[in-house]
Amino acid sequence: MKISHNFSAPSDSQKPFVHSDRPAARFRPLKALHHFRELIKDKEDTSQVFHIFECLPRPGFRKDAKAFVESAKGKALLESEPELAALLDDHDRLRQMPAGSLAHAYCDFMEKEGLSAAGLIAEYDQFSPRKYGDLVEWYGFRQRDTHDLLHVLTGYGRDALGEACVLAFTYGQNPSLGNVFIAYAAGLNMTKQVKSDAPIFRAIREGQKMGKACPKINEENIAELLAQPLDALRERLHIKTPHFYHEAHEKFRARNIDPYDMLAQAA
Repeated sequence: MKISHNFSAPSDSQKPFVHSDRPAARFRPLKALHHFRELIKDKEDTSQVFHIFECLPRPGFRKDAKAFVESAKGKALLESEPELAALLDDHDRLRQMPAGSLAHAYCDFMEKEGLSAAGLIAEYDQFSPRKYGDLVEWYGFRQRDTHDLLHVLTGYGRDALGEACVLAFTYGQNPSLGNVFIAYAAGLNMTKQVKSDAPIFRAIREGQKMGKACPKINEENIAELLAQPLDALRERLHIKTPHFYHEAHEKFRARNIDPYDMLAQAA
């Protein structure tokens, strides 16, 4: 699949770390709360997630990005994986990887859910059409483009709790206030909307701990990860079966609540 770019960028090795036109981040928690309320109305409205992250910038993000892009590993990935969408959307190539690999599980997940890396990029481009072509952007886009890969690695579904757990996992990896805000605010909303003894917050906290114990996925060679056996990869990355997430699903279903449609049922 051909991926289009919105700017005429220099070669990756010549990109500036921060483009001179990039505006300074602004911390706007009240606006983030507004966008979270909009997200509750429609969890598929990805633009609200992007707004929340914009309103809650992560302190230390540029410092971490600079340390990585200047490392030998970062420089190698800048050359071998200048962008991830073409790799992640090339299912023909991914299906040629060994059976039982992350690649096959990823293709199964994306095809079942009707998702694509290019689709996520298109949603982001509607939210933020301006591109700066700097290394801060490259590092941040690797976090964006590996989101669905995290669903497959962790085993969290695309239900409300599963999404919250993936964001908590991501916070464990890259402590953005946007991740932890959405994760726990979503958990609080679930407890208010659905009467259940499901361990919602324990599930979210479990995801956060697993993310912290796991090497940063956005700093890994994604092509190499995709080719590895999924079970062995999870063990190497310290990703365990999410106990409290599955227990929460059992508790929901015991009350005839569909975890994948729970907020709609409550409404």
